[in-house]
Amino acid sequence: MSRALRYGGRTLALTATALGTIAVAAVPAVADEQPTAEQIMADCASGQGKCSFNTPEIGEAYLGEPRQVSELLYNCTASPASQSMAWADTVGSSHSVGGSVTVGGGIEGIITASVTATYNYTWQSSHTETSTFTVTVRPGEVGWISRAQVMQRISGTWQTHYDDPKWGHYYWFVPDVITGPAPNGTDGKHNAVVVKSRKMTADEKKLCAGGSTRDDVFTRGG
Repeated sequence: MSRALRYGGRTLALTATALGTIAVAAVPAVADEQPTAEQIMADCASGQGKCSFNTPEIGEAYLGEPRQVSELLYNCTASPASQSMAWADTVGSSHSVGGSVTVGGGIEGIITASVTATYNYTWQSSHTETSTFTVTVRPGEVGWISRAQVMQRISGTWQTHYDDPKWGHYYWFVPDVITGPAPNGTDGKHNAVVVKSRKMTADEKKLCAGGSTRDDVFTRGG
């Protein structure tokens, strides 16, 4: 299980904060006394720990992996078939020590405040887009709409302060990397919406020969 980085008691932690440096506790705590990073993050989310996300650094934007955002369009006819299809895509955020970042949760608000204060940049934990697109599928093939979202990583360190020592210390620090959607055009990267297609499988071809779908075009969830 992952471990949180520990700093010493109140005097050492305050000294490190005042100097703007990170010091290692002089006397290591017993391993069983150390929380996991997930436990620290749970306290941040619940408010049990007074948390801040320090020294955020925004990485260069990149195009995320494409994924299917529409139903599948099957062409059982002998000619190319076109159909207008609706699509919807919601891309959320995740962080390296705690899974997804919940919209409206305590963690989201802390990250937003930190990034805004440092960069005057409005960070969004989630982004949703919907639209329609015309899909053209050749005979005996399956088509769908695929979308890739511009993404960005933000690295930083969580600082958690407890009014009373917890796991033997007032302060705990957890390095983290948040990955989430970035505005279209960030660093010259642009969202991509494309139509993809492939040959039907043997089982899918049976759908075309199943009676109601014979010589027809139909959609199914994929």
